[in-house]
Amino acid sequence: MKAQHVLALSGGVGGAKLAAGLAAVLPPEDLTIVVNTGDDFEHLGLTICPDIDSVTYALAGLNDTQRGWGVKDETWQAMGMLKALGEADWFNLGDRDMAMHIARSWRLRAGESLSEVTARLTRELGIVHAIVPMSDTPVRTQVETAEGWLDFQRYFVAEQCRPVATGIRFAGIPGAAPSPAFTEALAREDLCAIVVCPSNPYLSVDPILAVDSVRATLEGRRVPLIAVSPLVGGTALKGPLAKLLGELGQPVSNAAIADHYGDLLDHLVIDNADAADAEGLRGAGLSVTITGTVMCDADDRERLARVALSAARIETG
Repeated sequence: MKAQHVLALSGGVGGAKLAAGLAAVLPPEDLTIVVNTGDDFEHLGLTICPDIDSVTYALAGLNDTQRGWGVKDETWQAMGMLKALGEADWFNLGDRDMAMHIARSWRLRAGESLSEVTARLTRELGIVHAIVPMSDTPVRTQVETAEGWLDFQRYFVAEQCRPVATGIRFAGIPGAAPSPAFTEALAREDLCAIVVCPSNPYLSVDPILAVDSVRATLEGRRVPLIAVSPLVGGTALKGPLAKLLGELGQPVSNAAIADHYGDLLDHLVIDNADAADAEGLRGAGLSVTITGTVMCDADDRERLARVALSAARIETG
């Protein structure tokens, strides 16, 4: 099949890598990247959108591949001065990264939507593919712990995921409509595949699926949904997924990933290290591709993107 339109759903670092791979092998008119905004929060008077920024920096070639987040060649002068002034320093903001948050925040306050601001900022960075928020209405992921409900960044960064998670909710849902570009992509006549990037299903993908009408629309779709598993060798490379699965009473396995997506999922791409999982997954009626899913460089990202697209019988140049 000639590549037509692909809708990618992405969370943070792992998702951003595959999103960059998809952008490298698909022309701008054939790809919409919808990004989780449940991680967003307000800090030091700024609106921070970690997942949007991870995808943006990856596509712009600005991401810090050593640290795994933020901008490469970063400096920390503003953060040092803020700390000296007695301001909160639990969430580190580099100088170049802070410029992004400042530009976003004042334009939001001037009345632009998050979609408009994101389009403006990505365009200024030379990105030609569409990176769009899941919703223009604020949605905030919260994690239930023994200490009560914690906003995601407080749980993830300040507490380093130490509290035991007993539940997850998305403040603002229902009531958050999909962004205009997300709505448009879902309704396109030439939509031929949905690719779920290797992001945390509970914390990065579920907020997207929970946006008003999205899950129902996906349930009624006519195109395949392919997910790349975030697990490698029976665990997560980064982030709290393995810990979270255990705390929520789920096995740390690709079967748990598949069960979580349920009937939405048509095809799961798993890592070579988890090849033994394939028989059980196929026995449950799922199509499976086994390949290397660890993305260390641009070649890895592009190769995995082609593998995911081939699962939907999409040819790339």
